[in-house]
Amino acid sequence: MAGTDKPLLIKRYASRRLYNTETSDYVTLEDIAAFIREGREVQIVDLKSGDDLTRQYLLQIIAEHESRGESVLPVDVLTDLVRSYTSQAASVVPQFLQASFEMLRDGQSKAMENMTKANPMAAMPGFEAMRAQQEAFFKAMTGGIISAPGAEPKKGGGDDLTDIKDQLASLQEKLNKMGK
Repeated sequence: MAGTDKPLLIKRYASRRLYNTETSDYVTLEDIAAFIREGREVQIVDLKSGDDLTRQYLLQIIAEHESRGESVLPVDVLTDLVRSYTSQAASVVPQFLQASFEMLRDGQSKAMENMTKANPMAAMPGFEAMRAQQEAFFKAMTGGIISAPGAEPKKGGGDDLTDIKDQLASLQEKLNKMGK
């Protein structure tokens, strides 16, 4: 899904239902969040007025995750954001946040590239399992935004926690063999 450059168009009907124009079915906020995690750009528009509602719905997705205890934004950051709406900082904050997230994405991409490049540690027993765990960690920390360069998507969906447990068990098995 992430291969498409054109944003996925979601139309909001008067009933507040959200309609995916590509698949011709109704979607939920969680579905939209999943599209975004997969790397897809989304645009949400009001069917009647044509108003762009994307920002409103993205903020709603963030608010729902925060209210469920999936806190990414510390209270101090939220407080500073509220303050920025009432100060001269409002003109600087969006550019600062965008630049900060770009630096984060670039840094994580470079870290993953460095782990996949040929290096002396690659010959170390268990390195592949460690690299896979690192990749899973980055994916979990970024909500799937970042994946390792050249990493192929897994078939069958799989649960991240189960994958990590399997990788850990594999690494433990290799370490046990080395100790004998």
